[in-house]
Amino acid sequence: MLVWAPMKRLKVLLSLTNNQNDYQVEQAKAAEAVARRLGIELEVVYADNDSIKQSQQLLNVIQSRRDSRPDAIVVEPAGGTGLPQVARAAVTAEIGWVVLNRDIEYAQELRRTYRVPIFSVSSDHEEIGRIQGRQIAALLPNGGTVLHIQGPAENSAAKQRAAGMYETKPVNVGIKVMRAAWTEDSAYRAVNSWLRLSTSQQSRIDVIAAQDDSMAIGARRAFQELPNGVTRDRWLSLRYIGCDGMPATGQAWVKSGLLAATIVDPPNSGQALEIVMKAVQSGIAPPERTLTTPVSFPALHAIAPAAVDKARSTSA
Repeated sequence: MLVWAPMKRLKVLLSLTNNQNDYQVEQAKAAEAVARRLGIELEVVYADNDSIKQSQQLLNVIQSRRDSRPDAIVVEPAGGTGLPQVARAAVTAEIGWVVLNRDIEYAQELRRTYRVPIFSVSSDHEEIGRIQGRQIAALLPNGGTVLHIQGPAENSAAKQRAAGMYETKPVNVGIKVMRAAWTEDSAYRAVNSWLRLSTSQQSRIDVIAAQDDSMAIGARRAFQELPNGVTRDRWLSLRYIGCDGMPATGQAWVKSGLLAATIVDPPNSGQALEIVMKAVQSGIAPPERTLTTPVSFPALHAIAPAAVDKARSTSA
């Protein structure tokens, strides 16, 4: 049982990584919709992809006057960890602690000691990666090479999505990895930097796959700005795929032809608020970990193969 039952209107702080990524924007919208429905007082803050800034933002709130503190913090970490020190500070101050899209190894220890809600709600990142690997197989039935734009190397979601992709992609498909920071601009800059290397001109790439829809679009934008028309057309003729599949962005980009496929990964911030509210009302500790279920968009059988031979014949 939880010894935690705020009698006033529930107050929750939602900390997101940035306000430029379409999934993060949808996280905020989903949480705001649930907060209105449940009568939760919600504040949303952004970390600008800076884990140090995020930690300081949260510690400032935790260490503020008791009457101004939230009852719970819901956080999607900007860095590679689940912010264990900040978590301990929060629960010591009797503030519930909820982590989005990360596995938190410290959860069991804190749940044994503190009687506030402590749990995680996450996308099934390995399954997202597996679906992307199957999409790559559908696009490249005869093999080829994929330029794979991944999130930061220390980010657990990026690692899990990559692991899932490698698990299901065909053995005759090679992967060239590029790193970006979950935003369109970061992928645009990464591709621009890569294009300035002489080795990029000799690269035989058949599909552009990104771990996030906005990064796939950032890559397209970089290729769109190439001065050489033949080279530009070759890159833009390739198939681009992403992840997250928000209705106004990823799904819309598939429908318009900018992307060949995406993976619908439902926002989980609203679900986290619902779990917090249920814990308040029932006094029962929520499950330590809840996973959401991703799906391919369009369905795998509807993904047309990429024109690999044509793309390669024009790459010389």
